[in-house]
Amino acid sequence: MNNWSHYTNEFINYLHLERSLSKNSIEAYVRDVSKLQQYSSVNSPSEITPEIISDILIQLNDIGINPSSQSRMLSGWKSFFKFLLLEEYLTESPTELIESPKNMRKIPEVLHFHEIERMMEAIDHSTDEGTRNRAILEVLYSCGLRVTELIQLKLSDCHFEEGFVQVTGKGEKTRLVPIGLQAIKHTQIYINSIRSHQKIARGHEDYIFLNRRGKKLSRVMIFLIIKDLAKLAEIYKEVSPHTFRHSFATHLIEGGADLRAVQEMLGHASITTTEIYTHLDRAYLQQTIREFHPRA
Repeated sequence: MNNWSHYTNEFINYLHLERSLSKNSIEAYVRDVSKLQQYSSVNSPSEITPEIISDILIQLNDIGINPSSQSRMLSGWKSFFKFLLLEEYLTESPTELIESPKNMRKIPEVLHFHEIERMMEAIDHSTDEGTRNRAILEVLYSCGLRVTELIQLKLSDCHFEEGFVQVTGKGEKTRLVPIGLQAIKHTQIYINSIRSHQKIARGHEDYIFLNRRGKKLSRVMIFLIIKDLAKLAEIYKEVSPHTFRHSFATHLIEGGADLRAVQEMLGHASITTTEIYTHLDRAYLQQTIREFHPRA
């Protein structure tokens, strides 16, 4: 396979002859395939990978294409690759495990502040790992970091006197994020009383959060830490490191923070991504009305 137009024409014949679709429906499918070719910039459908599909969906989200439009495009791509499988031009579809974008914009789970406090109180501060884990939770909640941004955080990124950390986000873009006093306090306790006494593996000297072997923590380890603490705190929500990011943003919006400021702190390329938290805020306001307004 080395030619988009050849397989697009084959696809058109299939839609017309075997599926008996209308002219408008066929044109819609062709537009979807054309956009896939345009956004992927590869020479052949056989070069498309699941990672390319995921990256395209992220790009579409960042430029403000709504989830329903993304979902419709993905549906067209799935049909195209299903045809290529049927004709044995491919052995597997790169879209098979890609979830519909409509799920990407659902209102996320959020922790109340007292639930976050319960998780922090569940930590065993008498252990080295407990001291480290407290710092991890404080930083996640204080800065709203993605889990990858947290594990990549370095000593050289921290400007505690100024109250900021430098974060490297998606696309290697850097941003300055304010860090709260509690997060600074517990991170410094961990650095000075635990980390400074560790034997650190070569190449990991600048990473803040380390495992017992002196290497930076993995994404999986952060997930396990969060899951275990939620269980200890008897919180029965679906809690993950990203829950702290959602909670960070939601609590800021509820407190009256400017949406653009929250966008900047979260590192969202598009304001539309941040706007999901206004939905959470509206739900909070509606709940407040129901609970406290005499006419509700």
